[in-house]
Amino acid sequence: MKKASRSLSTIAGEIGRDWKKPYFGAVPYLNAMCGMESIEEKFMFDSARDIVARFLSNASTWRGETARRVKAELNAMLKN
Repeated sequence: MKKASRSLSTIAGEIGRDWKKPYFGAVPYLNAMCGMESIEEKFMFDSARDIVARFLSNASTWRGETARRVKAELNAMLKN
């Protein structure tokens, strides 16, 4: 049985708690993720997939165990 994914808003909350000073380029995508549940949603004119991909491309300065785990989770969501 496939494990249910966490909502994007839940993941964004964890990112916000762990990444105290996010890179300015990641902030708009992190904010958008705060209001989303599923990778299949749209936010304005962008798909959640695009938002997550753009967040990941701007999150290279976020490091540590939580960052590695959450980035892997987001990448897995993009592949499904």
